[in-house]
Formats: sequence, structure tokens, C-alpha cells
Amino acid sequence: MKLHLALVAHAETLVGELLRFAGPADQAVSRYFRAHRELGQNDRAFVAEAVYAVLRRKRSLEAAAKSAAPRALLLAALSRVQGFSARALEGVLRAGEASAVARARAASDETWTAAVRADLPDWLWQRLEAEQGTEEAMRIAQGLLNPAPLDLRVNLARTDREAALEALAVSGIDAAQTPYSPAGIRLEGKPAINRHPLFEQGLVEVQDEGSQLLAYLVAPRRGEMVADFCAGAGGKTLALAMLMRGTGRLYAMDVSAKRLHALAPRAARAGISSVHPLALAGEGDIRAKRLAGKLDRVLVDAPCSGFGTLRRNPDLKWRHDAAAVAELAQKQFSILRAAARLVKPGGRLVYATCSILQAENEAVVEQFTVAHPEFAALSCGELLAAQRIPLAAGAQLRLWPHLHGTDGFFAAALERR
Repeated sequence: MKLHLALVAHAETLVGELLRFAGPADQAVSRYFRAHRELGQNDRAFVAEAVYAVLRRKRSLEAAAKSAAPRALLLAALSRVQGFSARALEGVLRAGEASAVARARAASDETWTAAVRADLPDWLWQRLEAEQGTEEAMRIAQGLLNPAPLDLRVNLARTDREAALEALAVSGIDAAQTPYSPAGIRLEGKPAINRHPLFEQGLVEVQDEGSQLLAYLVAPRRGEMVADFCAGAGGKTLALAMLMRGTGRLYAMDVSAKRLHALAPRAARAGISSVHPLALAGEGDIRAKRLAGKLDRVLVDAPCSGFGTLRRNPDLKWRHDAAAVAELAQKQFSILRAAARLVKPGGRLVYATCSILQAENEAVVEQFTVAHPEFAALSCGELLAAQRIPLAAGAQLRLWPHLHGTDGFFAAALERR
């Protein structure tokens, strides 16, 4: 296909903005598209895919193009990553750029460092290599370079997965069951699912399969008192409510009232009335203290680096550094300790992140269990097996894009003695 000069100009402008790393890339892309409503759906898809290709492979593109200029990186991405031929690029190249693009396309990675081949900052590659070994670290890094699929969670309280698959097929949307989550569906491509009747009627929600599995680790029962301690916009809250079949009392807690505000219309659409949003003033919030020792299950999906979501949010690897991870780990321990106070004897506490680093995962759980010996580890593998989820997991759960097709996730389950 031939490329249009105006579309490449849009992509170049947006790449220049994103490479300043002033904030989350997805928000910047949304703002840009709102400011340029003349761009159609296909135009927006082209621009988004092009700029995300630059963010995903910034280091290798810089090495291939021998330049960090936004336009050079964009042209290298169009050629090396998205496979546009010299002929397709003809109409958008300026004088002298054809030879530069040809050199970038032909560049070999044989002389590049492992971090450049992995498209990671040096510090993150070194940390991943030390924790996982060179070969596995490279497989993880390569898995994080692929675009993520679009997963749905079927609202099993109101329909079943087979019926949802049939409705999607009637609409001409190719979809299949996810391999692990009993509620999961994986779509082909990126259809506008938010305009589909299934979505509008609250019968499906967009949620990565890995995120869905966290609800099955919590495994709330009907009639229980449960809290999603870092609820955000409530994706996992709604999954917990589904498993509780709308019974019991489910608290959606977060320090951001703005994020929690987005939960109300989602819960209404899903037909859920058992969720009670609670905007916390901090870890010592007086309303949370009143629930101390009373809850059957508490989920802590802690704020983290998000490195397990690099397929969706590739800008995170350039926006976070080692100091930020150390700061996050302290915050995660503090949040986990605050959430643990809510769990009653015999109750379950699940700690999770979408990070791939031990500092935010195993190290936080180890620090917590040393400080709080009243909490004993449960086997994530056994908890999932009890629900007939065919996923080999050990004491703790680790999910990887290259092995499981999900975002990168960590989870540990603990029981208060």
C-alpha cells in the first residue's frame, strides 16, 4: 500500500510528542486524536501502530537509523518493523532519505549489545538478566515487544461464554476461548467492541486474561465480605462481583476518587449493586480501620512499574528507572501491610502486580511475611487447580506474555492464621 504524506506527518508529530515522555503515551495519543477528529478509524489505527512501534523498539531503531530524531525513528519503524517497502515509502520521503531508510532496513544486530537487541534500557536488561538468566531474559523481552491481543471477560453471572462467542460470531467477529480463564474470550484483531451489544448490555468487559485469573485466586464465595484494596477503575472489582453472583458486600477501595468514579457506570452496566466504592484518605483511613479484622478476602493489586504490560504501554520502560522501582517497592510493602489489617482470622490476602521484577514481587511478599508471621503462604497452583483452571503454577503465580499469552503478572496468596 502507498502511504499518504499527511498521515506520516501526523505520526511524526505524535512521535515527537511521545518521545518527551511527559506522561502516559495512551493519554497523549487519545488527546491527539480528539484534537484531530478528521482522522478516520483506519487513519488512527495506522498512526497509533506506527508510533507504538517506535516506542516498543526505540533502542534498536536508534541503532539501525544511527539517529534519535523522531522522523528517522518513524521511517525506520515503518521500514524495519511494519514492513513497508521502498516503493510504498516513495511518496513520503524527502531528499536523501531513501538511502538512510535503506541502510536502516539492512542494519544487522550482530554488533549491538543485548540490551539494544532486547529494546530495554541497560539497567532493566541487567536486572532481568540477573534474575532470569540471559536466554530466558531475552525471550521475555522479545515477548514484551509483540502487540497485546484484545481479551474479554464474560459476565458469567448473566450469560455464559458459549452464548457470548455465538453473538460475536453473528457479528462477524472472530473469537476463541482463552486457554486459562473460565470467563475469557480472545478476539482476532481490534474490533470496536465498546459499540457491540454484548458490551453495551454489560455481558462482557475488556480485561486481560492474566488480570481475570487474579479474581480466581481470591476465589470469593457468595455472601462474603471482600475488598479490592487498590481498585482503580474497578476491572478486578467487577470480576470479583461476578464470582460472588452479586451477593455479599464488596468494597472497592482506592486513594483516587476520580478513578473510582469510573466504576459506577461500569457496575450499573453489568447489573451489579453489591459494590461499595470507598475513596481512601490514605493507608490509615478511618473508614478502612473500622473494617479491620472483618473481611473474608482482600485483593491488593498494588501500584507498580507496569513492566508486565509493556506490550500495551511500551513507554513505561523509558519513563521508569531503578530508583523509581525501589520507591515503588517501599510503597507496595506499606500498602500490603495496611490491607492485611482488614483480613479476619482464616481469611485470604492476595498480593499482585503487573511487574516482572522480583523487587516488586517476591521481595515484597518475603518482607511482609517476615514482619507478619501470622500470614502463611497458600499454593497458587493448588488454588487454581481446585477451580479446574489448567495452569501449572507453583507456590506463587508468574504469568509471562511469551509463555501464557497474557500480560506479565505476579501473585501470591496468603492466609491469616
